[in-house]
Amino acid sequence: MANRRFQPNRSRKKRSSQPFLEKGVSALVLGILMWIASLLPISSPLLKMVAQALRTPALFAIGVGALLLATHVLLQWWLKQRNADSQPRLEPTLAAEPVHTSSTAGATVAPDAPVPPQAAAAKPASPPPVQPPTPQAAPPAQPPSEWSKDVLTAIEWRRFEALVEKLFAQAGFETRSQSHGADGGVDIWLHSKNADGPVAVVQCKHWQGKAVGVREVREFLGVMASHNLKRGIYATSSTFTADALAFAKANGISTQDGNGLLRTIQSRTPEQQAELLKVATEGEYWRPTCASCGVKMVQRQRRSGGNPFWGCQNYPRCHSTLPMKNQAQPE
Repeated sequence: MANRRFQPNRSRKKRSSQPFLEKGVSALVLGILMWIASLLPISSPLLKMVAQALRTPALFAIGVGALLLATHVLLQWWLKQRNADSQPRLEPTLAAEPVHTSSTAGATVAPDAPVPPQAAAAKPASPPPVQPPTPQAAPPAQPPSEWSKDVLTAIEWRRFEALVEKLFAQAGFETRSQSHGADGGVDIWLHSKNADGPVAVVQCKHWQGKAVGVREVREFLGVMASHNLKRGIYATSSTFTADALAFAKANGISTQDGNGLLRTIQSRTPEQQAELLKVATEGEYWRPTCASCGVKMVQRQRRSGGNPFWGCQNYPRCHSTLPMKNQAQPE
């Protein structure tokens, strides 16, 4: 089945992105047509009177159309100026600005750069020179060539979600998902050609070194109830606690840990396994995606030292961060 991205309220009529332009052109065309009609030679006195009466609304329509077109031009100019002002500036001179993460209150971070002692002594009040953040850490020499637990460890959370989605698509479901932004506790919607609306939902957690607990599974059950769904699947690259497994079983939630996912993958045909591996290792599969913006993160370093971390390249508009090691899926 072909994958399609989740688009809420699909039945709602799509609004025009340029209403002033469309309405202005319509009014202008209508006014011109009425003016031409008023100038036509008509022998009937009654029709001639009607034609002459069209001149006033024709002039009015032409005026309204011209006003709407002028408004469209001014609006487009204003949006262009606003977008230009809001674009992130990447000049090295601005990279010295402190970067504040949302996960560590008051922490000041910036890409590391060595500061010569002579320069520090000559200008103690000036900030040290810095380099722009490196776009990547240390990429693998080559993508994995076969399935193993190391593949689930190497890929980032968005590739993990895409892998799980592809597994259900191979099983015959029509899947819908969204690449970033608030998902409301649902990562993948499963649809069947024999039923209207979703038949189940899937929640994914790409965690390493941390088991999914009963709290996360209980929250997922609340999401299922809010959508009046009785079927749910919770997939993780890690494991589940005993309490989480017991709660899931008692409430009809299917669980798939990392080992279970590998067994499912290895049960597929060689062609399907190759297709799943291609999905998992697509692009920079090892570099995490910002859950808010949907763009790849960049490596950053606190000025005061410590471990490097992943930060959104759209800072300061976005403050999302992830640790470099044992990357967890954003909450």
